[in-house]
Amino acid sequence: MLSGVLALVFAAAFAGAALYLVLVEQPARLALDDSSMIREWAPSDRRGFALLGGLAVLAALAGLAAFGQNSDIRWLIGALIVLASWPYTFFVIVPLNNRLLATSAARPDADAREIVTFWGQLEWGLFALGVVATAVFGWVLT
Repeated sequence: MLSGVLALVFAAAFAGAALYLVLVEQPARLALDDSSMIREWAPSDRRGFALLGGLAVLAALAGLAAFGQNSDIRWLIGALIVLASWPYTFFVIVPLNNRLLATSAARPDADAREIVTFWGQLEWGLFALGVVATAVFGWVLT
């Protein structure tokens, strides 16, 4: 049942990375002036997107493999929950990302700080998906 353990580990890592983002990185970013905040946000967003997206895919693939091995529907449910982070990111978070990426660090928009603050609040949704997927995978393993 290695695939099930890996699903749990990757989902927990996903939740942990999302929690780090909202509790550590986002407050530090908001402590900067507007120009520095925007300048820091763009490369950080690209790295965070790759990390969270990769962990979500790994957790989902491992969950699907575990489902294929023993046909317990809970593996499929956990995999779909963590994979839901992709459409959530694409439809909810990416529109804000695009607005922020269009903002110049030299002359940030007046509402740039408000957008970054709202963006950070939306990131809690990714944490919630990770926690729920981790709980489902943990439930199956107990």
